[in-house]
Amino acid sequence: MALDPEELKRRRQERDRRRKQRQRTLIIRLVIAGAVLVALAVGIFLFATLRESAPEQEQTEQTYPADTVIRLAAAGDLNITDGVVQSGGEALDYTETFIDVAHLLADADISVVNFEGNLTGAPYGAENFSAPQSMAQALANAGVDLVQLANSYSISEGILGLSETIDGIRAAGMEPLGVYADQAAYSAGKGYTFREVQGIRIAFVAFTKGMDGMTLPAGSENCVNVLYSDYDSNYQTVNEEKINAVLDAARSQSPDLVVALLHWGSEFNDTISESQEKITALLQEKGVDAIIGTHSHYVQKMTYDEENGTFVAYSLGDFFGDAQRAGSEYSVILELEITKSGADGSTRITGFDYTPIFTVTDPEQPYRVVRIAEAMAAYEASYMKKVSAEAYEAMKYALTRIDKRISGE
Repeated sequence: MALDPEELKRRRQERDRRRKQRQRTLIIRLVIAGAVLVALAVGIFLFATLRESAPEQEQTEQTYPADTVIRLAAAGDLNITDGVVQSGGEALDYTETFIDVAHLLADADISVVNFEGNLTGAPYGAENFSAPQSMAQALANAGVDLVQLANSYSISEGILGLSETIDGIRAAGMEPLGVYADQAAYSAGKGYTFREVQGIRIAFVAFTKGMDGMTLPAGSENCVNVLYSDYDSNYQTVNEEKINAVLDAARSQSPDLVVALLHWGSEFNDTISESQEKITALLQEKGVDAIIGTHSHYVQKMTYDEENGTFVAYSLGDFFGDAQRAGSEYSVILELEITKSGADGSTRITGFDYTPIFTVTDPEQPYRVVRIAEAMAAYEASYMKKVSAEAYEAMKYALTRIDKRISGE
């Protein structure tokens, strides 16, 4: 079920409380560290003394290892446009672009973003949706681990361009999802990617509805994971055979959790189609725990089934783009809390949160992605590099819209 605005507000307050608690915990740990050697020595002495004098007692209560809790961060579409490329200046340096949101990605145990473009060299921009390698490196430096490449522009530069983009993502220190350079690579990878974090094994799968009307050439049918059999035309026939093959292969490796990244739905549209609902049901029947969507350029509803530990975000919106279309300038960075029980080893999604973000396109400054609440506070305090009055008002409106979109209103 979708969450109502009051519940979303409560979750944001809880997130802020947890962050403050982590800060206090860090300070306490630093203080404790200074005295730990002395305490250890005293403890050893007392333990030895008490052990000799105290009678043995039977253990009456069974104890278990502590639960393991990790966090997964996900951002939406990064769209390659002329404005996005030019925002790096003559040096094509995108360090400042993501600096305000980098900690949201880097502090997570694992993070993912959808990269809707190519790394095929100049010319850069909308002509061939090619970005400079420095943009991929900026993403990696901001903390991104996994990059979904199964999307509209996977093969806009052909299979060779796809191969070059895969190589560029890996050269930056990240791992591509949902695409393969050739049939041999697909056979080796079997359509999924595993990541193990603190003993929790997560299988990631990524699919796209299609590739902007383009068709995979003969012999390269498995280079991109597609959701529909008619992916080059109507997007009506769900490709259950392909979906089942990838999920069965992933499940055969006994993951603790399965996350599906889906590039689906319609652009600039709030409607969730019947085929999307069908795909959601199919994936959950096959044991997928989290579905994270992109492509619409708008934030769409999220649902969380606490009893079963399953989560769906139909679209996270645009992480970074030229923000020329109303509603595409704001989005969210999602955070999923994943817990592995120390008692029985079961793993489930135990909560979620999100941070509203905004792409600032003030003409006097480079494009950049900012946290809405912090950017508004900086404006109100008249900090240097504050956003414009127009952007400030747009952010105020965005905050009201994000909660409504996520709750499905």
